Amino acid sequence: MEFNIKKVSLTDLDTTAELFNHYRVFYRQKDDYEKCKQFIKERLDNDQSNIFVVYADGKAVGFVQLYKLYHYIKLAKQWLLSDLFVQPDYRGNGLSVALIDRAKQWCDETGACGLMLETEKTNDIGNKLYPRCGFEYDGNHNYYYWWK
Repeated sequence: MEFNIKKVSLTDLDTTAELFNHYRVFYRQKDDYEKCKQFIKERLDNDQSNIFVVYADGKAVGFVQLYKLYHYIKLAKQWLLSDLFVQPDYRGNGLSVALIDRAKQWCDETGACGLMLETEKTNDIGNKLYPRCGFEYDGNHNYYYWWK
């Protein structure tokens, strides 16, 4: 399958927001395109994330979103691979791997020490994909959340 990956700017807002909305629905969240559009716009306006969209068959079919973090051991910038999504009809064609490879390339381009990600324990697809892409499972840490 032929595809290309593009770094998102505000001119890609509608397309990116639509993909982001589908991603959230996949994770059992309410369908809310307008809120997704505002969220993505704020991230881009404030240079808070970097998003790459993959195009196949002339349409946007997936994306990866990265947030900047800093690693306390490496004393360097790293990227949080926060969101990765490919439309169901396009899965199994290597597009997720291509998006991850683009995120790794972004690390090189920005002088980052690496990528970190988290996924649900029930995400069978992701839990098989990430080790195949060179990610190591970190069984030494528990992640906790505090929600306001």
